[in-house]
Amino acid sequence: MALDESVWKLFQTHLGYSDEEMVKFRSDPRNEEVLIKSPALMNKTIVAEVVESTGCNGQHKVGDKFYMDGSGCLISKLCPKKMCIYALQSFAAGVFAMNELFYAGVDPNEMRFKRAGCWDVGVHCGGWGHIVVELRIEDRKKP
Repeated sequence: MALDESVWKLFQTHLGYSDEEMVKFRSDPRNEEVLIKSPALMNKTIVAEVVESTGCNGQHKVGDKFYMDGSGCLISKLCPKKMCIYALQSFAAGVFAMNELFYAGVDPNEMRFKRAGCWDVGVHCGGWGHIVVELRIEDRKKP
């Protein structure tokens, strides 16, 4: 299935690509494959839920959830009011892996290693605190 020219134009505008940059972007067949599969991923929500928390300076507690759209962009209005940058960076690679699995036709929830922890090692190892998050992907809830 080839993409309609209007989709390419829409995406060029979305990314702010020049015509020259768009030629380069379109020359990679992986980009077309991703764009074809993207609408299905945009109907998903990626959730990183805190499953362990001890001494977290950002005050993240078990049950706190970070919500992202299918492309991995935070949906800030659904997230905790304060978000620790070290918590966020801990699950970035997992979100990338979920995207890759989805584009490869594999259910991202089947990922074997779904947990990540902030880099602070906690008070017992010379740090302050530590949290662990678990990732999952869900169907987007309709308002």
